[in-house]
Amino acid sequence: MDSDLFSRRRAARFAQLLDEANGGRRHHVRSRADDRLTALVAVGQRLVADRPDVQVDAEFRTGLRAMLVATAEREGMGTAAATTPAATTDATPRTSLLGAVTARQVRARGAILVGIAAGAVALSGISAASEDAVPGDALYGMKRSTERAQLALASSDLSRGQLFLDFARTRLDEAGTLHGDLAGFSAVLDDMDADTRQGVRLLTTTAAQRSDPAGLDAVNTFVTGQRKAVGGLLDGASRGERDRTRRSLALLDAIRKRSDALRAAIACGLPAPAGSDALGPAPGPCPSDR
Repeated sequence: MDSDLFSRRRAARFAQLLDEANGGRRHHVRSRADDRLTALVAVGQRLVADRPDVQVDAEFRTGLRAMLVATAEREGMGTAAATTPAATTDATPRTSLLGAVTARQVRARGAILVGIAAGAVALSGISAASEDAVPGDALYGMKRSTERAQLALASSDLSRGQLFLDFARTRLDEAGTLHGDLAGFSAVLDDMDADTRQGVRLLTTTAAQRSDPAGLDAVNTFVTGQRKAVGGLLDGASRGERDRTRRSLALLDAIRKRSDALRAAIACGLPAPAGSDALGPAPGPCPSDR
């Protein structure tokens, strides 16, 4: 059995059901997957009908539109199916049939894309409502999923690096609500440090590749504010929480040292890096330092 073929058939049938649910013409066909697909269509309709009364971030809308347009271009949606002149060969009827099938596939993909877009816009309201969620809240998973979507829509490593640092700030805010829960507190700081390393690595790598310290400015600004805020977690903390907090402080100190060394290397012509690690390129000494 060709599972890909059956997946395409389910996708096409799902597009038909979406079309019918939105007032389109009825397709007098049935498939064994109709019960499950109908349930999915109903979910999509409820999301659109009962969307939360919140304002969707304009940047999210712009990013979503760019993603959908890129998907449409990649899938060939909206392009005319290739046709063969009627007088060429005996294969013309077959070509016309293939053209009709292609057009139907394009419509099916278009319907699915519209359904995804409607669901995403509806879900974006829930995403906005989840912004203040903390670990243990029902909407916390949605909050983290929204962050992953933002990363997927980011246009460059520089943008992704800055997003990771924003997420590290968010994890810090969450940690402040978890005093007294050492396991939860430590887990959130682990996530914070992971986001910090990811963001710093992207920004330092970009700075080295471009021989431009602009990304390092973002790193230093982050470290200055974040170190002060992380230090605030020591107030009223248990011994275990203080020990875990000091590890995050040590990471921030290491990042500042790396940023300053890389800035100096860029200023003296960026000698060959001594290597790379979780914080990005480790610059070698400037010629005058040897």
